[in-house]
Amino acid sequence: MSNTRVARLGELIRTHHPCVVLTGAGISTESGIPDFRSPTGIWAQYDPMEYATISAFRRDPVKVWEFYALRFEVLTRAQPNAGHLALAELERRGLVRAVVTQNIDALHDRAGSQDVVEVHGSIRSASCLACGTRVPLEDVVAALESTPAPPCPQCGEILKPDVVMFGELLPVDAIDRASALAREAGVLLVVGSTLEVYPVAAVPEETLAAGGSLAIVNRGSTPYDRRAVICIDGSAGETLAGLAEALC
Repeated sequence: MSNTRVARLGELIRTHHPCVVLTGAGISTESGIPDFRSPTGIWAQYDPMEYATISAFRRDPVKVWEFYALRFEVLTRAQPNAGHLALAELERRGLVRAVVTQNIDALHDRAGSQDVVEVHGSIRSASCLACGTRVPLEDVVAALESTPAPPCPQCGEILKPDVVMFGELLPVDAIDRASALAREAGVLLVVGSTLEVYPVAAVPEETLAAGGSLAIVNRGSTPYDRRAVICIDGSAGETLAGLAEALC
């Protein structure tokens, strides 16, 4: 990681208000959560058409829960890392307005970020598609200790995790807010996202079209690298911790 690049990023955030952050799986891999699309990611081991579509859930919810039960075990053990904590600290200082995240792990919330827009949903609850009952994560985890798929406490149907599956629309309020924040951003800081999954991958376009600046911290390239003011190819945790220190 280049200290010069981090200093440049700090100056960009200091002079271009407000800063909105868009995070993807790359910030959470440093908390031990596997990503999806890398050669060793989740989709290299599981076919998403069998485990991550709404049609797969409706066809065989027990099979889908076998997959999610393993993920819940990892997600509930994971702790916020230096990157999550740095973003929460920058928000407290008034240097970050909000975090838009593609992640479902709730680590931004647990790190202390107050304004978090979860565009792909969250593991913090599961809902019944039949009657609408919502059940908190702790009750879902408790149910999974004795059954392969958690039943709705009201009607007995199998609950669905409150994450956006393939074939489902993103929550309208969340994606609308993400777009509005991007349009109003003086700088959009993308962290740990390859910017390949739409419609969220188009969020930087909103910032650029409105005259804002784009900065990217990611391991590997993205389709927006040439349009960014600064790109840092490196660790999200190390870079963001360095950024928080540079902005002291």
